[in-house]
Amino acid sequence: MLLNFKLKSEKTVGGEKLVQAYILVTAAIGKVRQVAKELKRIPNVKSVHVVTGSYDIIVFAEAKDLAKLTNVVVEGVHKTKGVVDTNTVIVVEV
Repeated sequence: MLLNFKLKSEKTVGGEKLVQAYILVTAAIGKVRQVAKELKRIPNVKSVHVVTGSYDIIVFAEAKDLAKLTNVVVEGVHKTKGVVDTNTVIVVEV
């Protein structure tokens, strides 16, 4: 359990601090390209890549704070049709 943890990864853009994360996505069989296309439309998503391996898609997202990043995952990625599972990896050091 992490207690009193502060993200070192906050990137500053135009004076604004951003929290960054990679979201590893498993898509329904036969839906990878369609899911990737839909994920690109989510606000705060900066890049979407279809990959090989344990996951089908890797999404890179940035947000003002952890609450907004959580919203990207829960309200955006999780609600995208064809997303079966996700694993969110927050950047802790740049």
